Amino acid sequence: WHLDEVVIPINGRKFWLWRAIDANGDVLDILVQSQRNAKAARRFVQRIVDRFGDPRVVITDKLHSYIKPIKSLAPRADHRAHEGLNNRIEGSHRPTRKREKLMGRFKSPRQAQRFLADHDQINVIFRPRRYRLSTKSYRHARNDAFHLWKGYALEMTA
Repeated sequence: WHLDEVVIPINGRKFWLWRAIDANGDVLDILVQSQRNAKAARRFVQRIVDRFGDPRVVITDKLHSYIKPIKSLAPRADHRAHEGLNNRIEGSHRPTRKREKLMGRFKSPRQAQRFLADHDQINVIFRPRRYRLSTKSYRHARNDAFHLWKGYALEMTA
């Protein structure tokens, strides 16, 4: 897992968007919180450990707030705190920033949490990793995504 946090301004106040991704770059979970401390880190780590189980390796930046929660909640995990190793998640923030700019900023922490949780899951489906796929494979992945989405839309309307 890669864990990171980034500031998002909402109505002139700072909030922190905590994000966890797996080794493939798929978003595991996000959480919008007003704090960037050990209590907030513990809440976030607890949430993803409950949902996905213990990780094998956790990579974070050098924020000291991660140390105790990872040791207590995922004791068998190898915790690596290094800025250079965390580039995968730093790139994961880019679609969020782009979407935030197009929307004209977030209006409330609740709206940001609801939107980003859904946006990240849909983004995984509709944006396959282009650099990993041939043209033919990319087209198949996109077609599969649209067929999957049509199925979801039919379920919701029925």
